[in-house]
Amino acid sequence: MTQAAIPSEIADWFAGRDWRVRRHQAEMLEASDAGKHAMLVADTGAGKTLAGFLPTLAAFCPSRIGDGERPDGLHTLYISPLKALAHDVQRNLITPVEEMGLDLRIETRSGDTSSDKKKRQRSKPPNVLLTTPESLSLLLSYPESFDLFAGLKRVVVDEIHAFATQKRGDLLALSLSRLQAIAPDMQRAALSATVADPDAFRDWIAPWGDIDAVELVEGEQGAEPQVEILLPDEERVPWGGHAATWSIAQLYERIRKNNTTLVFTNTRFLAEYIFQHLWDANEDNLPIGIHHGSLSKEARRKVEGAMAEGQLRALVCTSSLDLGVDWGDIDLVVQMGAPKGSSRLLQRIGRANHRLDQPSRALLVPGNRFEFLEATAAMEAVDEGKRDGEDFRPGGLDVLAQHVMACACAAPFEERALLAEIRSCWPYAMIDDATWTRVLEFVATGGYALRAYEKFKRITREAAEDGTVTWRLTHPEQAHRHRMNAGIIIDAEMLEVRFRNGRSLGKVEERFAASLRPGDTFQFSGVNVEVEQLKDMELIVRASKKSAMIPSYGGLRLPLTTHLADRVRSLLTDRAGWARFPDDVREWLEVQDWRSQMPGPDNLLVESFPHAKRHYTVYYTFTGWNANQSLGMLITARMEALGLMPGGFVANDYSLAVWGLKPVEDPRPLLSPDILTDEFVDWVQDSHLLRRAFREVAVIGGLVERQHPGKRKTGRQVTFSTDLIYDVLRKYEPDHVLIEAAWADARERMTDIGRLGDLLDTATERLEHVVLDRVSPLAVPVMVMIGREAVPQGAQDDELLLEAETLAGAAMRVEDLPEGIGD
Repeated sequence: MTQAAIPSEIADWFAGRDWRVRRHQAEMLEASDAGKHAMLVADTGAGKTLAGFLPTLAAFCPSRIGDGERPDGLHTLYISPLKALAHDVQRNLITPVEEMGLDLRIETRSGDTSSDKKKRQRSKPPNVLLTTPESLSLLLSYPESFDLFAGLKRVVVDEIHAFATQKRGDLLALSLSRLQAIAPDMQRAALSATVADPDAFRDWIAPWGDIDAVELVEGEQGAEPQVEILLPDEERVPWGGHAATWSIAQLYERIRKNNTTLVFTNTRFLAEYIFQHLWDANEDNLPIGIHHGSLSKEARRKVEGAMAEGQLRALVCTSSLDLGVDWGDIDLVVQMGAPKGSSRLLQRIGRANHRLDQPSRALLVPGNRFEFLEATAAMEAVDEGKRDGEDFRPGGLDVLAQHVMACACAAPFEERALLAEIRSCWPYAMIDDATWTRVLEFVATGGYALRAYEKFKRITREAAEDGTVTWRLTHPEQAHRHRMNAGIIIDAEMLEVRFRNGRSLGKVEERFAASLRPGDTFQFSGVNVEVEQLKDMELIVRASKKSAMIPSYGGLRLPLTTHLADRVRSLLTDRAGWARFPDDVREWLEVQDWRSQMPGPDNLLVESFPHAKRHYTVYYTFTGWNANQSLGMLITARMEALGLMPGGFVANDYSLAVWGLKPVEDPRPLLSPDILTDEFVDWVQDSHLLRRAFREVAVIGGLVERQHPGKRKTGRQVTFSTDLIYDVLRKYEPDHVLIEAAWADARERMTDIGRLGDLLDTATERLEHVVLDRVSPLAVPVMVMIGREAVPQGAQDDELLLEAETLAGAAMRVEDLPEGIGD
């Protein structure tokens, strides 16, 4: 597009700031003028958001309107994954709109918006509305939605990678299909900085999967980021742990030398831990803040305001700021521990400077030797511009049920017409007639086993003589109940761990507790405990004389991406490249290569060895902690059945160590693919995993309501309700649509079972089993975490280091090494 085609108001505004309209910004306007949808992939700081809005701004420029009428009503919807991001975009848009002199009203809408303002927006909408997928779905549930969106010209989906592959993406895809039906000429635009496969997202954003209707716009190349790995000044790279507390003094010096530093951690617990250590080292009393999802909204807003005004020298945070607001004055981004994915690292690096022409500076701080390799792999991926792939999956049936109910709240709908509309979006393009009928039956009656209860009858069927089937609400009150309870985000519950006498040991996330079965043992607060039962949001345990079989509780963790895992394995087999590593890391790999083997990209290495009167087997899976945790549960169950007397297991992102009283002579029977049908099904049904998954889909699908007029159910009350219904359905309707949805969640989201399937296929064809007389160097990082919390505290730090040195001494004994190794 030539500069002449850009409205003078926009061109003059850019020129007045000594800026230029970048190529990708002009191409987004050109695609819109040509009547096409668009997918923009551009680096952070490249002006993506402004590019997405450029067609909207142009539509309100007097030079384009000419003698015509100014667009009236709602013109553009902006969809953001975060409420805070929507508010930030509003602030950043108002300035150019005012300075260009455009008659354009911009507002936000979220759960924080007052009810009066929400009501006014439905009857007298702004020209641009900034909102979230959940708020958009609620808007579509009102009868006014047909008039409200009839003139909609444009939808801009920001940070599309953040939710397209999740249930929030399912909800958004359904909402987009409804908007397209209401406003057939509506254009869609998607924005992202970190997608690996833009065509997959073009397919997702396109109506009816018509990828050719979506123009791919690629951003101008920005300055290359400057990424370095921090290494200890005097110490060696640690063997185990994730906290990287060895770096605190060096990190504090970096904070002192920069104006503003953003310190990312992978968990809330680690954020608090690092923040406390930085405060202990803060001899200059520098203003250092902390930001994560467990803090109150007021505390988060206060910190965000302080950052925006340049009042903080450093901010320790989690993924709560991955999609951070636009702070252009951040000098340095620090990643504590491994980044777990190149796309995530790129997103975080982009928080520094936030300008296309200036390089972002980032510092990676590995907590252990494997994390050094992962940091190296991530740094090289960033240098090459490689992103992590995204796994798209069919849409959730619970989300579809919620959407059906929202449509019914807006107006009666014709069954086949709504199905056609739903099939126009990618997640539900392949839904068959039988599944559609089951979803409708569920929304109408709750399902076969629940049809006798009036409370579950939400919509009713009316058949005309010509065969047309229409569905409408059974009672107008159903619309109010739906709007009070609709949503996709289900807050993670914390469960009390206590003895039967009432004594509390503390709290754990429900996800961990749900994976346990009666009789399982784990370590918590320094005590070995045995699970008695999980009931009413409490995990009842008793002291156990048996050693803990399940790894000690360590909180939730970010998953290691397959792309980055493959890169780490490539580093392990690239012997020529080891020379660039620190001496202690190079020696670690050389001794491993001499004593055992290296796990490669195309095989599964399994090592067996004795240690401390136990028999250990280590599986180098590189499937991430979640999948390894699931595999540990399955392998120990199979070992029990085979009489191998398992004692327990411990997992990290790269490997799984299992021990027992008898040696594993051949690991192949433990890794046969039928473990995913036999042991997996038993584990999911005997633990509370399926119950937990059912609770979430029951809430999302509208079967159980969290909100009632004037009060909100507690987590315990919701669980009590869903447990009762779950027991009824398991007994009388085991093929219920929500049981199916719960199984899908248990397989895909809670256990990462898909990655295990690929691993077991590899084990069948290319398993390398090495029997050793002692622990191997590569096994030390996972072995040292046995019986430890994920982040050691206090005196445990010293114990961890001592144990690591003892294990490493055995693994790295060099008196019998060939000449040249370890020099």
